Amino acid sequence: MEQGMRFADILASLIHDMKNSLWMVINTLEACTADPQPGADPDKIFTLQQEAKRLNTNLIELLTLYKIENERISPNIEELNIADFLEELVLENQATAKARRVSLNWECDPALSGYFDEGLIRGVANSLIGNGMRYTADNLLLSAAEEEGYLVIRVEDDGNGFPPEMLAAQDAIDNHAVLAEGRTQLGIYFAGMVAKMHRNKKKEGYVRLTNGHSLKGGCFSICLP
Repeated sequence: MEQGMRFADILASLIHDMKNSLWMVINTLEACTADPQPGADPDKIFTLQQEAKRLNTNLIELLTLYKIENERISPNIEELNIADFLEELVLENQATAKARRVSLNWECDPALSGYFDEGLIRGVANSLIGNGMRYTADNLLLSAAEEEGYLVIRVEDDGNGFPPEMLAAQDAIDNHAVLAEGRTQLGIYFAGMVAKMHRNKKKEGYVRLTNGHSLKGGCFSICLP
């Protein structure tokens, strides 16, 4: 793997995150079974489902990073209609958004197309959407546009935004030491590694963190050549 994070470091960081989610799953199960009222509490069940989903996402990210490090995976580049891609992402996550009372929307030129590995980018986008729902106030927006020779896919929220230390550290995404408000560097690192796998001539993909793009909160951009 490139300079910076060793796989062992990634594993240690990921295990820490999974332990927190597993603790939440166990406690939610205990609360459900201890509830004397007939029937399960929908909110508790939803919490359990979401934490289990987070664990599954973490495991998928772990396996993908392992394959990238050992050169057992290469991107399957194909042309996709971006409007269709974003609409599918919204439909996949709409039930969760409604349960969290978050308005999830998408916007882009209907004719916009891009070349990338759909499975890899879908995995990154779903992870970003799930993370965004935890930190947004009311809205989550998916958008895409062609800018300076790159396809830029954005996931943004209207929460408090990325803290200054994360914005300052984004050019050193291999440094896993920066943890702020639960937004771990691991997620940024994973997205960055997937983006870098996309190359076109002398250009390679990258990610960028900003605040206050279309919404007032954090904006995570995946830039693909």
